[in-house]
Amino acid sequence: MVAPLEQQTLTARMRELKQLRNAVILAHNYQTGDLQDVADFVGDSLGLAYKARDTEADVILFCGVHFMAETAKIVNPTKTVLLPSLEAGCSLADSCDAAALAKWRAENPDAVVVAYINCTAAVKAQTDIICTSGNAVKVVNSIPKDKRILFVPDQNLGQWVMSQTGRELILWPGACHVHVLFTHKAIFQLKQQHPNAKIVAHPECVPAVRMLADEVCSTEKMVNYCRTSSATEFIIVTEAGMLHRLHKEVPGKRFIAGPTDTCNCNECPFMKMNTLENAVAALENLSPEITLDETIRRQALIPIERMLAIGR
Repeated sequence: MVAPLEQQTLTARMRELKQLRNAVILAHNYQTGDLQDVADFVGDSLGLAYKARDTEADVILFCGVHFMAETAKIVNPTKTVLLPSLEAGCSLADSCDAAALAKWRAENPDAVVVAYINCTAAVKAQTDIICTSGNAVKVVNSIPKDKRILFVPDQNLGQWVMSQTGRELILWPGACHVHVLFTHKAIFQLKQQHPNAKIVAHPECVPAVRMLADEVCSTEKMVNYCRTSSATEFIIVTEAGMLHRLHKEVPGKRFIAGPTDTCNCNECPFMKMNTLENAVAALENLSPEITLDETIRRQALIPIERMLAIGR
């Protein structure tokens, strides 16, 4: 976070540039608070995909990680899509290689491939349908029961979907390096300190953590759960950037960042590579810009459109 005076200057410049460029600013829930505050829309991967598809702006400044900006370009190819830092990658997306997936598909031609949106455009182009943590259960339930399903790349989300649907899924061995750091021991110990707190966990967490949770859900659904719950204290087991939005949209309640065994919170270093400074620079320079091979983009659009048609 920048100093208050500098933040005011940068925020003012961001708003000037937004008008000048006819830009829309999209920010993921895990971005820093100053980026969330200047954004036109803050949300999870599913909500951001809808906003990217429907925007009438000429420029999309995507404050998130690389696969998210790619998704915006896939669904809206005529727009200029900017990512403040091209180094803002994703360990989960990196865990699934498009060539390896293509080989698996060739060996299993009758299987349906469901891909979590946290994957590269090249992987999306190899899949049948995309899902997010918010609609993964709905997507899997939409597939005929006689079909074998490969779920990529997050095995923890896949395990949770299996528990919710009763479907047997073949799971790709990938995981988010942030969410796997949450442990049963650390969350249990925090619960002992806050016995009245509700535990809200993301489905990318490991099963031992999810079993402690009062609610397992996407980041978008966390907001509604905390808003409508009669509880006033919550342990939030996901990337720590989520607490900024919760404090802002659900005032009067207490939110505690889920700890790991080694620290009191958990931040994704890739998400934090975007800053207010490099976001302003991106709009100033219209760079770094996301570009995609058109063949891959067209192929990747098909499974995304199937997901969007199913809805939230």
